[in-house]
Amino acid sequence: MSAAISRFVPAITRFVLLIVLMLAVGAANGCGDTRSQARAANDRFGGTADGAGLSAGKSPFRFFSPTSFWNRPLPVHARLDRRSAAVVGAFDEEVAREEQVGQAPFINTTAYSVPIYIAAAREPTVRVRLDHTQPPPALQAAWDAVPLPADAQPAAGTDGHLVVWQPSTNRLWEFWRLEQAPTGWRAEWGGAMSNVSVNPGVYGRNAWPGASPDWGASASSLSVAGGLITLEDLEKGVINHALAIGIPDVRAGVYASPAQRTDGTSTSPLSLPEGAHLRLDPKLDLAALHLPRLTLMLAEAAQHYGIVVRDHTANVSFYAQDPTSTGTNPYAGPSGYFEGKTPAQLLASFPWRHLQLLKMELRSTF
Repeated sequence: MSAAISRFVPAITRFVLLIVLMLAVGAANGCGDTRSQARAANDRFGGTADGAGLSAGKSPFRFFSPTSFWNRPLPVHARLDRRSAAVVGAFDEEVAREEQVGQAPFINTTAYSVPIYIAAAREPTVRVRLDHTQPPPALQAAWDAVPLPADAQPAAGTDGHLVVWQPSTNRLWEFWRLEQAPTGWRAEWGGAMSNVSVNPGVYGRNAWPGASPDWGASASSLSVAGGLITLEDLEKGVINHALAIGIPDVRAGVYASPAQRTDGTSTSPLSLPEGAHLRLDPKLDLAALHLPRLTLMLAEAAQHYGIVVRDHTANVSFYAQDPTSTGTNPYAGPSGYFEGKTPAQLLASFPWRHLQLLKMELRSTF
């Protein structure tokens, strides 16, 4: 306030104006902070630079409802499946076989994982054609206006996954076999979610107007954004959600809730169905194992939140955010998140044999 104005404004009025001025400055600073948080968040997730901001809390951002199976901590005395020991024993044998033949458990990053694109509130929308023999009208309608950045790139590999998340509308779109054809964007399957922050992270009839349980880019209808190890998780050094995993021997004919479907082919009664929820024994002393930093992060998440079987894959695989949209590979090199090690080297010391299978609610496809 200038001296000239001060001379002609009564003291009480000057006080009120000063308070208003301070609030205005504070609000302006707050907006600046929010924009900075948004830019930082989008840098981590690989989205557009002016999308809505994320919480600046100490813990990494988590997709879906806080009470979702992805985000809810497991009780120490959670009920185990009656065949837990036998099923985990068979799974441990599969891990050992993979290690023997040089196809050890892996962490998918730059291929067969999921790039996340954060769309700004004013991101232009495009139509993504649902290239399917019988395209559901509701899914095509959900894809008629997707805030998909023009330079977006799906993950390398035949799955071609990609997720678009728009915080300002609380909506998410995900795609399977997405590509930019000469006639425009197209994908063979996927889904769309409204009210992402209260969704459990699996497709059902409440996901979007007209949605059905067979939506989603995974073979289980679990969202491919769920259980993803994000760049923000790695930056902050903590994974505060369950991990998604793909396995080669998925049980045929049944799936475990919360999964909605399966592409399993294994006839072994000891194979894991999609939707199965594993966890590391809560009594296991992880500090005594002297694990590499990233391996310890995975083990802590598996102990507190668990591991959910999401897909059928060629070998046992976790999913870490595909960094394609960032233009760099933050996993590689001595200073990268993998600290110069390969995923196989990092997972060689993961305590697979200490896994436990939580009680399953099985559903049949027949």
